[in-house]
Amino acid sequence: MSGAAHRVLVAVVALAAATLTPAHAASAAAAPVPDRSVVTWAASADRLGEAPSDRTYRLVVRTSAGGSGMRIRVSNAFGDRPLVIGSAYAGLRRSGAGLVAGSNRKLRFDRAASVTLEPGEIRFSDPLPGRTEAGSDLAISLYVRTAGGPATGHGMALQTSYATAGDHAAEERDGAYAEQVGSWFYLDAVSLDTGPGTGAVVTLGDSITDGWQSTTDKNLRWPDFLARRLNGAPGATVRGVANEGISGNQVLADGAGQSALTRLDRDVLSLPGVRTVVLFEGVNDIKSHSGVTAATLTAGYRRIIDRAHAAGKCVVGATVLPYQGWSEWDPQGDAVRMEVNEWIRTSGAVDAVADFDKVLRSPYNPQRLLPTFDGGDHLHPNDKGMQAMADSIDLADLECDGASGRPRTEAGEPAATPTS
Repeated sequence: MSGAAHRVLVAVVALAAATLTPAHAASAAAAPVPDRSVVTWAASADRLGEAPSDRTYRLVVRTSAGGSGMRIRVSNAFGDRPLVIGSAYAGLRRSGAGLVAGSNRKLRFDRAASVTLEPGEIRFSDPLPGRTEAGSDLAISLYVRTAGGPATGHGMALQTSYATAGDHAAEERDGAYAEQVGSWFYLDAVSLDTGPGTGAVVTLGDSITDGWQSTTDKNLRWPDFLARRLNGAPGATVRGVANEGISGNQVLADGAGQSALTRLDRDVLSLPGVRTVVLFEGVNDIKSHSGVTAATLTAGYRRIIDRAHAAGKCVVGATVLPYQGWSEWDPQGDAVRMEVNEWIRTSGAVDAVADFDKVLRSPYNPQRLLPTFDGGDHLHPNDKGMQAMADSIDLADLECDGASGRPRTEAGEPAATPTS
């Protein structure tokens, strides 16, 4: 595994937290969640517009790892005033906004039924007794009693959730939930106690990781395919998958969400049980025509890699996909892309490489996606392309020895056997 031989990494730190600092802050001092808590679902947060009060959101999310003691993480990271969640429930979705009878249970925060989040605050709930299986469709219902100013959430969910006026969080029937929404509000992570020895991987990316051009409501983003592979892999100890993609996101500059550098602590390093980060960003920096060079972009990569290594995480670097045919493509940008990809493959800065460019590019024109994988806009892969990306990852590269920051194969431990 490249890169690890010349690094001395500090011991893994307690990163998962019950309360984090505001969205603009660089670091957080917070109480840890239990050691065996592992993120099973996550979505990066951003500003979502004006936040109404007296409204219930029923948010549909799918678990990757299974376990007990479910906790949710609620966020007012981008709020400018207190957010009051009057009640919160977690249940299993039957269909639409309807729940499996008897599954909807009240969540508490420091044993209280409601919680007030100050501007910038993020909070874990108390653990909910009982087991949740991998691949479960959860319905997290949040009654927002008091809100205002910018809402916090994830804009492009590619998953239908539901909303209604008033407090209907405890209801299992779908009658009150007449409004469909395509975003996740205030919820940014779900974790479970998975038992000893289990960890998670975070996919840090842009719209491709966020799933644009994959089929809505089908969980066909490439991290979803990866989660299913991990769940079926004998011997795999990495089970959780946290999708931290934001459409339009850049490594270096804020814009469509905070930059990867700015949001790294909140969206990646603070999540419980994370062992490995798949770093798959850069095309938006390149095609923005803002003067980004291969040197400046790879310097940004190095800062992310160094911070992840300092936290005891391994980093898999993913090559940038070709995008000729997209309106912002030009030869100069493509030259930067190819130079960046060569750096990812050969610099030794990352612990492993996921060569998505090699997997998805056309053998007849390597500046373009292979037509069978092209979602139609020549930048974003379709469902088949998403699966091909996930299938190309060596699952052994995701196994990371947290004490040394090295992949387990390099640390002398057995790794998972990759399966499709």
